[in-house]
Amino acid sequence: MLEVPGIADRINGERVVLLGWPCAILMQVAHPLIAAGVADHSTFRDSATAPVRRLHDTVKAMLGLTFGSPAERAGVIAAIRAIHTRVNGTLRTAVGRYAAGTHYSAEDPALLLWVHATLVDTTVRLFELTAGGLTDGERDDYCRESAGVAVALGADAEAVPRDWTTMKAYVQQVVGSDALAVGPDALALAEALLNSRVVRLSGPLASVTRQLTAGLLPAELRRQYGLPWDARQEDRFNRLVGRVGTLRKWTPTPLARWRGSALPEH
Repeated sequence: MLEVPGIADRINGERVVLLGWPCAILMQVAHPLIAAGVADHSTFRDSATAPVRRLHDTVKAMLGLTFGSPAERAGVIAAIRAIHTRVNGTLRTAVGRYAAGTHYSAEDPALLLWVHATLVDTTVRLFELTAGGLTDGERDDYCRESAGVAVALGADAEAVPRDWTTMKAYVQQVVGSDALAVGPDALALAEALLNSRVVRLSGPLASVTRQLTAGLLPAELRRQYGLPWDARQEDRFNRLVGRVGTLRKWTPTPLARWRGSALPEH
């Protein structure tokens, strides 16, 4: 179930797709129950360097799931599930349609599905913008191959999209529904992710991250997060992804891709 075929290697092996993760995280915590779980149980806001440590841990898990042996992948899944068993509680205040006192759990299949979908959605979109196009079949293959991890983590096997058309429709449906509402927890997490002292000290990378995140976010979520957007900023975003794509094209493969990954033979 956790075997990793070539398309996952090709896409997940690109370091550049990490630039899409802030967008995925903001899409995730736009769900008030996920935001509460992160705010109550994560070290994300413990210090200025906490987001960096969290990113390091997440990357390590991703590499283990994508390029590890079957035993290593199973170990990562078990470790994540063990963490999820401890992440539960109730909303402190009402957010959107969710009343104060609403219970949340990181083991909720619906929340696991949303987290999974945001990662697949942003990874595919940013890969195509910066690292190369994909055929319809390759997008479908990536959705199908990625589904195994979501199911292993506890998502409903029948609900996880196995093709790109279904994945896009699911993401659009959730974004357009009242399931999402950016509340105080999500806004605080966005501030830590995009404007913390460590992020600001990264210089140009901080600006790149903010521009890419704003451009990749669905328009309604961008509005709720208070991220400014107009025709001029859209033009800047398009020029930025073009420059990132050019940089990726001329970056040597050992630098552009994670160690242990390999490009498929043609």
